[in-house]
Amino acid sequence: MQKKEIAIFSGSFNPIHAGHLILASYIGSFTQIDEVWLVVSPHNPLKEENGLLGEQHRLEMVRSALAPYSNLAASDVEFHLPRPSYTVDTLDHLTALYPEKRFTLIIGADNWNQLPLWKEHERLLGSYPMLIYPRLGEEVHIPNELCDRVELLDAPLVEISSSFIRRSIREGRDMRAFVPERAYELILQNGWYR
Repeated sequence: MQKKEIAIFSGSFNPIHAGHLILASYIGSFTQIDEVWLVVSPHNPLKEENGLLGEQHRLEMVRSALAPYSNLAASDVEFHLPRPSYTVDTLDHLTALYPEKRFTLIIGADNWNQLPLWKEHERLLGSYPMLIYPRLGEEVHIPNELCDRVELLDAPLVEISSSFIRRSIREGRDMRAFVPERAYELILQNGWYR
């Protein structure tokens, strides 16, 4: 029996926005991937923790935003792993938990270009296929020996940042076009990012 193809899209999702949904939906609809799991990271070791909304609130937003989609799911797997969480450990843990599934990593072109800074990046490359999504101003070079495992997606280029959304909410701007409706309702109801 063929293993179900799951793509892992990790992020702070602080907050989840239309760009995240467009990318996850594109991968779920236009690639061989069966499901995309958005893994809410408690804290990215390569990013500052300032202004990070609590992990349960971010998970709640992601779950609510993904509710209408049958092939997109929220995951809190990293909440139960040692911190800081490293991608290679998360993928190893998921592979052990779900041996009937095959995991692929989704990363942005910016992260691809920083991959040598990641924990055990060579083992990560050797163990898990990768889908790279384009980012403005980021050139992507995939060595020939990795072309069977690493693919640059022809995904829509959506340059929306969570920091832009947080700043705009603080300024009292209406961001409903940028944030999935259910997640935006939670932000407004709870006064998050004010």
